[in-house]
Amino acid sequence: MIHLALIAHDIRSRENVGSLFRTCDSLGVKKLWLTGYTPAPPDLKISKVALGAERSVAFEKMTDVVTLIHQLKKEGMMIFALELTDDAQDLATFQPPKKMALLLGTETSGIPPSLLELCDGTIKIEQRGIKESLNVSVAAGIAAWGILR
Repeated sequence: MIHLALIAHDIRSRENVGSLFRTCDSLGVKKLWLTGYTPAPPDLKISKVALGAERSVAFEKMTDVVTLIHQLKKEGMMIFALELTDDAQDLATFQPPKKMALLLGTETSGIPPSLLELCDGTIKIEQRGIKESLNVSVAAGIAAWGILR
């Protein structure tokens, strides 16, 4: 069984955060880390979308994502970014390690290069349309399902 955690870094939309809670609850994600300026419960907008999942999902607010990444690596967790990069592995063929965290970036600009350098790799969801990205909560749901299946 795969141990998967999500790191939601600099997600400004409370609705996206609420959706991440529901995804984590639905798929059995072990923990949701809320880093940077990502809002955290208690919050009415998060709760409205999460529909109670903010009470059933283990989560922690930690402002410094770099410290978190180093801490998780010391605990034996591999960190992968969900981002469109030239060297990203396709989710369809990705072989997840037993213990990993998936780093999600801001809705507008993604994950900064300085954080990508700290990751053990990058995963992408193959795009077929004219848009180059998905909503962060939708992408997280697809990726988490693909990793945990």
